[in-house]
Amino acid sequence: MRIALLPDDYLPASTLNHAKMFHELAHELMKQGHDVVVITPGLPKQKKALFTEYVDGVLVWRFRAGVRRGEGVSKLQRAINESLLSFLAWRAIKREVNKSPFDLCVNYSPTIFFGFLAAKLRRKYNTTVYLVLRDMFPQWAIDAGMIKNKSLITKYFRYVELVNYQSAHKIGVMSVANLAYFSALNPQYKNVEVLHNWASLLPSTFDNYSLNIRKEYSLEGKVIFFYGGNIGHAQDMANLMRLASSLKQYPRAHVLIVGQGDEFALVSTLKKELALKNITLLPSVNQDEYKQLLTQVDVGLFTLAKTHKAHNFPGKLLGYMVQSLPILGSVNQGNDLVDYVNDSGAGFAYVNGEDEALLNGAIKLLESEALRHTMGEHSSQLLKQHFSVENAAQIILQAVGTSCTTS
Repeated sequence: MRIALLPDDYLPASTLNHAKMFHELAHELMKQGHDVVVITPGLPKQKKALFTEYVDGVLVWRFRAGVRRGEGVSKLQRAINESLLSFLAWRAIKREVNKSPFDLCVNYSPTIFFGFLAAKLRRKYNTTVYLVLRDMFPQWAIDAGMIKNKSLITKYFRYVELVNYQSAHKIGVMSVANLAYFSALNPQYKNVEVLHNWASLLPSTFDNYSLNIRKEYSLEGKVIFFYGGNIGHAQDMANLMRLASSLKQYPRAHVLIVGQGDEFALVSTLKKELALKNITLLPSVNQDEYKQLLTQVDVGLFTLAKTHKAHNFPGKLLGYMVQSLPILGSVNQGNDLVDYVNDSGAGFAYVNGEDEALLNGAIKLLESEALRHTMGEHSSQLLKQHFSVENAAQIILQAVGTSCTTS
């Protein structure tokens, strides 16, 4: 089959987990004999509307598009540039697609704005569309109080969300709890199933480090609690800052935060205000350096805002599990990630706000190397049982066989 993958960011420059997930999915689909093209936004100043290249053997089409992330990008600018994604993509790729249409389109959300392109492919070429739904926007923004439920901008986002859902033959949500939540909000959609986040099962190894975090930041002898990825409102980074503050009395504990997002400045400010010398805050690194970091740290951290009603499974956990790291963090009430982590013995997971329990879990991991090792092994087993890229590819490909009854 000819397959289009639609992530809104991609390697090698991207530091986002879904960029890595889609790269691994591309390789798995290619290994099975399929013709894969990744269609993703490029740079606003690229000379051609469509720039093509190969990234680690994967064909990538980058269409000219505006900047949507990073410092200096306002929410309004991001909304405008994301709104243009489908239009700019179609204008850039239509000649190539007319020559050789796609049998399957795998659309990743967020962003919700590729729904227009997916709908066009479905309508014009009878392409089967699989929506990988990881983030129920704008609902989480409403829950967090960032936008008002009946505002004009919310109505616009709701319309785009509707297009995104209606374009899909199948919608894959990331957990059983999310399936129940989505179905309660949108009972009209019967084409929804669980599609866990995924990762390759092969851990990284390095003979030499271009980024030796312990040597460069004098962290020898420390137990490093690592958070890597998006630093935004949805994560509630103040949650981890409270943990770091409580860990100040334990000299061996050090928190390393690496990433980008809307709350990067907040974390930097809180670090200074709370005099948290046990935190190292760094901007995003490339994927190779990120993998290097994962081989040098001791515990993987995660956090989600308590205001979330959807039950996300942060993609960063996959990287932790690939490297057999024990995991520690807290999420919103009702999120079945708590059960996955605790029942498997892969680490400690709590509800956001259970600060004392989170601290106690951190202390247990800090004080016992044997516990870190055992939970790390269980973390790797959890990945193999539920979150392999092979399993994800199988579920997605099955949608092609069932789309005939829903077209």
